[in-house]
Amino acid sequence: MRKIVVIGAGSVGMLMASFLAEHFEVTVIVRRKEQEEAIRKHGIIRRNLDGTVTETFVNVTSGYAEIAGDSLVIVAVKYTHLKDVLPQLEKLSMDMPILFVQNGLAHFEEALKLPQKSIGFGSCQFGAQKENDHTVIHRGVGVLKLAVGRGNHEAYQSLLDVKNGLFPVQWVDDAETMLLEKALYNCFINPLTAILQVKNGDLATNGHARKLLEVLYEECMEAFPEQRKLISFQDVIALCEKTASNTSSMLQDRLMNKKTEVDSIVGAVIKKAEQKGKRLPTLKTLYHLVLAIEGEKT
Repeated sequence: MRKIVVIGAGSVGMLMASFLAEHFEVTVIVRRKEQEEAIRKHGIIRRNLDGTVTETFVNVTSGYAEIAGDSLVIVAVKYTHLKDVLPQLEKLSMDMPILFVQNGLAHFEEALKLPQKSIGFGSCQFGAQKENDHTVIHRGVGVLKLAVGRGNHEAYQSLLDVKNGLFPVQWVDDAETMLLEKALYNCFINPLTAILQVKNGDLATNGHARKLLEVLYEECMEAFPEQRKLISFQDVIALCEKTASNTSSMLQDRLMNKKTEVDSIVGAVIKKAEQKGKRLPTLKTLYHLVLAIEGEKT
C-alpha cells in the first residue's frame, strides 16, 4: 500500500488527509508546532455533510526527513507558502511522484522545474472550511480532478482507486486547461464575494451582483473562447447555488486579515490573457480593489 504525505494542513489539506487516511497510511506535514500537537492529540476531526463527525488519526510532523521513499506527496499549501516548500521538494527522490493542488495558475511552471519524473496537478471542486487546527468542515461534495504535467498517470493510480462517493476522483487529460478552468471559476466568485462580503449564493440571487458576474463571464470567455465549451454562464450560477452557504476562500482570508490568493489566481489569469493580447478590464478592477483592501503597496 502506497504511503501518502500531505504537505499543509489548511482546509484542503486536512479534508484530503482525513478521507485518504481511511484507505492509506497518511503523514501530514505542518508548519506550526501548535498544530502538530493538536493533530497528534486529537487526530483530524471531519464534520460531515450529514451532521456526523469522523475522527481519523494520521502521522504528523513539521519536518521532511520522515518522508518514506515509496510515498506519494500531495502539496496542499497555498501558493504564498509554496516558495518555502519547493526547496524541500527538490531534495526528494526523483522517483517520488508529487501532486500539487493549489488554486490558480501561478504554480504550474514553477512545479515543472522540479527534478522529479512525475509531476501531477489537482483541481479541488469540493467545499472545505477549517474550524481549528485539527477540525475541518466538509462543505460540499465535489470531484478531485487529476492531470499529469510530466510523467504518467500510473504514479497517481492509488488515488483513482479510492471509491468514496463523498470524495470522488476523476482523471482529465490536460493539466493546464484544467487549472485554467478552475481559476476562471475562482475569478468569477472569489473577488466579488471578498469585496462585497457575501456568501457565494448571494452572487446568484442579488440582481446587481449577478449582473457583475455575467459581465465577468463574458469578458473572460472573450479572452479564452476555448473555455466556453467547458463553462457556461449557467454552470457558474449553478456553482453559486450549489455552494450558496459557503464563504469563499478569498473572503475567509479577508475576514481573518490574511493575505489573499488574488495574485496567484486573478493576477495569473490577467497575465495569461495579456499574453494573448486580450484585456480583462472588469476583472483587473476587482483585482486592484482586493489589493487595495489588503493595503497592498504598489
